[in-house]
Amino acid sequence: MKETSLNKLLIISATSLEIKPLVSELGEGKVMQNHITRYKYKNFQIDILITGVGMVPTAVATTLALTQNIYDAVINAGICGSFNRDIPLGKVLNINSDCLPETGAEDGEHFLSIIDLKLLDQDEFPFFGGKLINDSVFESNLINGLLLSTGVTVNTVHGNEQSIATFLSRHPVDVESMEGAAFMYSCKLMKARFIQIRTVSNYIEDRDMSKWDIPLAVKNLNHFLLDLLEE
Repeated sequence: MKETSLNKLLIISATSLEIKPLVSELGEGKVMQNHITRYKYKNFQIDILITGVGMVPTAVATTLALTQNIYDAVINAGICGSFNRDIPLGKVLNINSDCLPETGAEDGEHFLSIIDLKLLDQDEFPFFGGKLINDSVFESNLINGLLLSTGVTVNTVHGNEQSIATFLSRHPVDVESMEGAAFMYSCKLMKARFIQIRTVSNYIEDRDMSKWDIPLAVKNLNHFLLDLLEE
């Protein structure tokens, strides 16, 4: 990553586990307000923000950070589950489209989104076509070389074959997380340049953690982040 264009970075993760290897490399940091720790690494000022799991803490913490500080870029770094089995476990992804599929109402056996309910226009900012689209531009070969993927953000991750099939019939996407869309929503409102980077830790199926590879996903995620700082 070119230091001249991106000197001040904010890296956001839901948990410290997901970016522990990166933080270990950054050295000693200075504890700031609102769960931010500030590090000096080469010519970078890097703020690390651990939000906690879920959309509400992510949206609030991200917005507070962007209100109180100015950054050249904001990175949401984390792991995710994949509906798409063509994506290998451990693959590093650029989630350039995300949405909030659970926001709406049940109507018998059917689901009505807030767009269906006329509570939101599908192109009302920051949405476009009912989705949050990342149109940020980075002059980075590493970032531009990432696989572009579509995501959804949920309160309850899927782990039941029937509900997965029903969900995918409405939302044919690649991956899901519990924070991505909240992060993107906040960044778009605050007019920040951002990217959501995730690595796949598991396939979304009947829940069986013995098939997951969280260590691989965390390792690849942090290798990418460190390579990005060296670019």
